[in-house]
Amino acid sequence: MEKKPIDFIIKGGNMLKSDILPRAFYFKQGGEETRLADPNTDWTAEQVMGFYSGTYPILTNAKIEGPEIKGDEVRYSFMTTLGTKG
Repeated sequence: MEKKPIDFIIKGGNMLKSDILPRAFYFKQGGEETRLADPNTDWTAEQVMGFYSGTYPILTNAKIEGPEIKGDEVRYSFMTTLGTKG
């Protein structure tokens, strides 16, 4: 179970640079993607989802996908099934 941001090593010339990439959380509702900031880097993705489910009830039954490194952040997606058929 992940607890900390990913330590990502970048090779540049003869030096190695280590950066801690920030986490970001995303979900789609009504065709629009919403980005949620990381409220506490010590929390698991499940705890972050629980934190935001008070504001976005659609997250109550969501599944977590990720982490995936995209650009300069570690991305988690909260996948909801509300409003889908099948």
